Amino acid sequence: MSYNLLKGKKGIIFGALDENSIAWKVAERAYEEKASFILTNTPASLRMGKINELSHKTKSMVIPVDATSIVDLNLLFDKSLDHFGGKIDFILHSIAMSINIRKRNPYTSLNYEFLRKGWEISAVSYHKIMQTAWEKNAMNQWGSIVALTYVASQRSFPNYVDMSDYKSYLESITRNFGYHWGIKKKVRVNTVSQSPSMTKSAKSIKGFKKFFLLSEKISPLGNASAQDCANYIITLFSDLTRKVTMQNLYHDGGFSNTGIIDETMITIT
Repeated sequence: MSYNLLKGKKGIIFGALDENSIAWKVAERAYEEKASFILTNTPASLRMGKINELSHKTKSMVIPVDATSIVDLNLLFDKSLDHFGGKIDFILHSIAMSINIRKRNPYTSLNYEFLRKGWEISAVSYHKIMQTAWEKNAMNQWGSIVALTYVASQRSFPNYVDMSDYKSYLESITRNFGYHWGIKKKVRVNTVSQSPSMTKSAKSIKGFKKFFLLSEKISPLGNASAQDCANYIITLFSDLTRKVTMQNLYHDGGFSNTGIIDETMITIT
């Protein structure tokens, strides 16, 4: 059901890959809510995924971009501002990758070159995107910038390896850059801490399927799906949340505030 929450709004969505990705679901919902947007991902991801299918479905332009490259980001924002004939209203950062996780390197034996690359992709890219938008004065007042994170930024999840550190840095960027965006531009900056979701990148995490089921049991409302997350993000892009900024917003069915439950006690005994 559409409520026209984003009618007339324009934006950029980073990270849509296939129908399981949260960015894909956000794009579908943004289109339903009458938004116009540009889809972007790395050239390699565009070859691997189905983004052209999403582009056709949502009548949106696709621009290949390496979000760690200032040159690419400058071109993206220049093309976006030209395409829309003016400033944009929202940005979604749904970008994350850990080479150490893919290589099965434990936290105690990280490859530091992999660590640096993952940090650039998963966290620093968020700052680069916002800095580029800032320098080009690309955001309308009361716009909204959202990135996806996970509770492992605040608690220890051993199998999440260095991705936990990236998410912590991402949330720090949200607070620090969010202050400046708010003071000068009235733009909101938030992260959404989502339940584990069956995305392509998540499946590379050791023991993910078992953890997904455990999270489902622990969360009083059950895991929030990618579709649920998309619905929530749409509200953050809308004018209904104009005074919400610099926050890490938990969207996880209550998992983040739940302690020990009967099911976990039973498995121990």
